[in-house]
Amino acid sequence: MNNLKAFQDYLQHEKKYSVHTVTAYVNDLLFFQAFFKTTFDEERLEVVNYSMIRSWIVSLVDGGISNSSVNRKISSLKSFYKFLLKTKQIDSSPLLKHKSLKTPKKIQIPFSEKELNAVLNHLHYSDGFEGIRDKLVIDLFYTTGIRRTELINLKMQNVDLSSNTLKVLGKRNKERIVPILPIISKQISSYLTERVALEEVKDKDYFFLLLKGVKFNDSFVYRLINSYFSNVSEKVKKSPHILRHTFATHLLNNGADLNSVKELLGHASLASTQVYTHNSLSELKKVYGNAHPRSQK
Repeated sequence: MNNLKAFQDYLQHEKKYSVHTVTAYVNDLLFFQAFFKTTFDEERLEVVNYSMIRSWIVSLVDGGISNSSVNRKISSLKSFYKFLLKTKQIDSSPLLKHKSLKTPKKIQIPFSEKELNAVLNHLHYSDGFEGIRDKLVIDLFYTTGIRRTELINLKMQNVDLSSNTLKVLGKRNKERIVPILPIISKQISSYLTERVALEEVKDKDYFFLLLKGVKFNDSFVYRLINSYFSNVSEKVKKSPHILRHTFATHLLNNGADLNSVKELLGHASLASTQVYTHNSLSELKKVYGNAHPRSQK
């Protein structure tokens, strides 16, 4: 149990993982430890071998747990055994040769430019604070690609209209500077005028507020996006993440290079950004088909 506490501290303070992520990792380990004790009458995770872990995987699959959920739990175990290796408590990881279970690839369908135009230019937004705020939220997601948590936790001091930039706090507490378009700066100025007029502001440091003067929460932002896009789109999923996906796809479709999109999104590696390229591939096929002499137009 001491190793679990040390691992938890390592994730929080050294890896800078969010509280939610740390809790999920620890819960996965406790769940595995309970299985390990019941099945093998052993509590020490340091003595585990792969055949034991394999038994756990089989029990999870037999219990109806999806492959993607199993892979997530195994990822928690991998991180734990990497930690034990780093602290020289084991000589090798029991998961060294483990291969992730196969999962179906989920293709996220972005909004079209037509749908974005309909939401931003043709829907009616109420006058005053809430209408101006809601349109700004949608436009900011679409023109910057920031994550939902980055928008929720955006601070007043990190909005710089003189340089048309935002400073956002991404995954693992990594800061990055995000450029904003002049049209967004104008919307921000209008929003700030309305924000100053609120009767009471409790969360003064946070940029986006509810009418009551408190910061956004996850469910409110999701409902906001889903509500507006339900008026123009029949897509099953209408969320802040789809707007992030749309931002990347539309940039790639219009000629942006992958490395630039990677930096704008705040991805650590190109592999994360490449999931967005399947949509731009259809645009490339059109260009290719129209431009190549051998194409039968």
